[in-house]
Amino acid sequence: MDEVIQAPAQSSGWLARLALQFECVQGKTVLASTRRQGPLTVQRPFYPEGHPCHLYLLHPPGGVVGGDRLDIHLTLNQGCHTLVTMPGATKFYRSGGPQACVDQQFQLADGAILEWLPQDSILFPGARVAVRTVFSLAPSSVLLAWDLLCLGQPVRGEPFSHGDYENRLEVWLAGEPLSIERLSLCDGDLSTVAGYPWVGSLLFWPGSDTLLEDIRHCLEQYLTRAEARAGATLNDGLLSVRILARDNLACQQVMRALWQLARPQLTGCSPHTPRIWNT
Repeated sequence: MDEVIQAPAQSSGWLARLALQFECVQGKTVLASTRRQGPLTVQRPFYPEGHPCHLYLLHPPGGVVGGDRLDIHLTLNQGCHTLVTMPGATKFYRSGGPQACVDQQFQLADGAILEWLPQDSILFPGARVAVRTVFSLAPSSVLLAWDLLCLGQPVRGEPFSHGDYENRLEVWLAGEPLSIERLSLCDGDLSTVAGYPWVGSLLFWPGSDTLLEDIRHCLEQYLTRAEARAGATLNDGLLSVRILARDNLACQQVMRALWQLARPQLTGCSPHTPRIWNT
């Protein structure tokens, strides 16, 4: 079912909402329902490796400005396996005052597997952005998720000299808080991230001591020659990785390497790189 919701007439900026529900039907994950409003949609699901459903999330305007709001809600029923990515980076442009708000909610049932692998989020100088991401897990669900944030346009020599960024990340397990984190950058002050323009984060559930050691070894291999910092921790079964870098390619490479490392251990599936990443 694909349902289009009409936007309120008084909305200021783009109001975009996308709610997707996945079900497992005869051993195959299908997109059972879609409810959308405004400029958020998805391409038709495809199955390059059988059971897992690969999905590309699309935001046709190509950028987000002050006053825009994006709501993304995904529900994975029991036994589903869904990989979601995007064709390109999400760009947050300079704002004269209003915030751009992004709310992302992910609900995983027992046995559900979610691979949330969006492309970069680029904050232009002067952007004002608030992001809240909530993963609600069941004990036997599996999560592989990442986020790569670019502050300013470092390749063009334009730092994030002014602007604000608020990020709240929550992971809940069976209705109880497992991890709640907050990153706040005000008035272009990047001291919270040691002045690095690229900030990468990865989450893996359920983590293990073996996976933790493998990830730390991988980080050492990839970042030895790069001007970057990284760390990995395992707390209450949630494995978290943080990367600070000055080179976007180095950050992207290590994040993809970590995903390729963790995927077989957590899902039993060999790495299958989305084709859109190569375009």
